[in-house]
Amino acid sequence: MSAHHDLLIVGGGPAGLATALHAAHAGLDAVVVEPRPAPVDKACGEGLMPGAVRSLAALGLEVPGVPLAGIRYVQGARQVQAAFRHGPGRGVRRTDLHGMLHRAVLATGVPVLPLRVAEVRPDGTGVSVPGTGLRARWLVAADGLHSRVRRSLGLEVRTRGAPRYGLRRHYAVAPWSPYVEVHWGRDAEAYVTPIGPRLVGIALLTTRRASFSAQLEDFPELVDRLPPGSATTSVRGAGPLRQRSRTRSHGRVLLVGDAAGYVDALTGEGVALALIGAEALVANLRRGTPRRYDSDWRHATRRHRLLTELLVRARLQPVLAPHIMPAAARLPRLFTAAVNALA
Repeated sequence: MSAHHDLLIVGGGPAGLATALHAAHAGLDAVVVEPRPAPVDKACGEGLMPGAVRSLAALGLEVPGVPLAGIRYVQGARQVQAAFRHGPGRGVRRTDLHGMLHRAVLATGVPVLPLRVAEVRPDGTGVSVPGTGLRARWLVAADGLHSRVRRSLGLEVRTRGAPRYGLRRHYAVAPWSPYVEVHWGRDAEAYVTPIGPRLVGIALLTTRRASFSAQLEDFPELVDRLPPGSATTSVRGAGPLRQRSRTRSHGRVLLVGDAAGYVDALTGEGVALALIGAEALVANLRRGTPRRYDSDWRHATRRHRLLTELLVRARLQPVLAPHIMPAAARLPRLFTAAVNALA
C-alpha cells in the first residue's frame, strides 16, 4: 500500500500544530488528528520564554497576551530577578495560544480530523492507523505527556524519584509585576504569570498530593493578594511531570513535544522545546535525514535538560532545597546568566 500522506500528526496541541505549520511551509502533505475540539485547555504555566516568542514569529504568528520582562525568585522577604536580555517573553492563556495555532494550521489547508488514535502500525514504507483509513510515510507522535503512541511502541522508560505534579488556576486581579514570579515554599513552587490587564495565572509545582487551596496556603503573601471570590477558573492538574522515552526516532514514527520526553516544568520551557523539536523534525524530513532527528533533538535540548535536571534534583534534596533561593540571591549575575541561557 502506498502512503496517503507525507506526515500524519497524532495530537493537535502546540507541538503537533507547530509541526503541521513547518510541514506545510516545507511543501509536505500533512494531516493532524485530534479528538478534542479547539481550543484545548490544560494545566500550563502560560508564560512563553523569549525563544518561544521568536519561534512563533518565525512561523508568521503574533502571540497575544502581555509582555513578560523576566523571571523573579521570591522567598519571604528575599527576592532576586533577572531581566530577559533579548526581547520579552509573553504571558498568554493556553486557550488563546492553542486557538491561534489551530487557525493558522487550517489556513494552510492542513486538515485537523476529530479522530482518536488507539493503535499505530508501522512497516517498512509507512505507518497506518487501523479503523481510520489513514496512512502516511511518517507518523509524528505529538500526543502529550502520557503519549499513547510512545507507550504502545514500548518506548517508555521508567523514571525514579518523587513524582511532581502541576496545578493551575486563574484569578481576576491586576498583575503586580511584569515578571514571572516563582515563589519558593517548603514542598512546592508557586508561579505567578501576568496574562491580561486583570488576570494572573497561579501554577503550583509540587510533590504533595493535596488540593490546590491547601497548598496555596503555604504562600501567605500570595493568598493576601488574591481576594476571596477572585478565582475565575477551576483547578486543572497534570503529572507526574517527568517522562522519558528511549528515543525520538523509532522506525517511521517520530516523537515531538512532551511525548518526546519531559524533565519538569520548573524552568518553564515546555512550549519552547516543543517548537524547537517541531522545526528540527520537519527539517530532517525535508533533508531526507530522519535518523538525525533524535541526535538533533538531544543537541538542541541539552542545555535545558541539564540545567532543569540539576535544579530539580536539588529541589528534591531536603538538605539542598532551602538553599536554592538564597544562592540565587547571593549570585545575581549567575542567576541572570542561567535565566537567559534558557530564554
